[in-house]
Amino acid sequence: MFETKLLPSRPDVTAPDGSDVRILLSLKGGSMAHFELAPGKTSIAIAHYTVEEIWYFLAGQGEMWRKLDEHEEIIALSPNMAITIPRGTHFQFRSTGHAPLTAVAITMPPWPGENEAYFVEGYWNSRQ
Repeated sequence: MFETKLLPSRPDVTAPDGSDVRILLSLKGGSMAHFELAPGKTSIAIAHYTVEEIWYFLAGQGEMWRKLDEHEEIIALSPNMAITIPRGTHFQFRSTGHAPLTAVAITMPPWPGENEAYFVEGYWNSRQ
């Protein structure tokens, strides 16, 4: 009926974008996960077929590129900032500080599996 979970000490999986993921909780309407990208790393640019997300940044510094239709932007990321990633948005992020860039994200509906994301041309080179 109710669930409670501590943040796992180690990542559960690697996201399609290359970030480390610690899976948190899920309900019928959405799921929650913790993402971490090491200092100096750049994610792989992706988009989602069916889900949209809200991210809240906890620590680190970075930048996020988002593009949807004709709208495109790059924003600076810092702790206590929240962003949206509507369905179909091309996005890529990078960790520019000395500490990992970390965020929690809500995915709506819940993350359906690895075939949800597809690779797109990114703004930055993403050598992992």
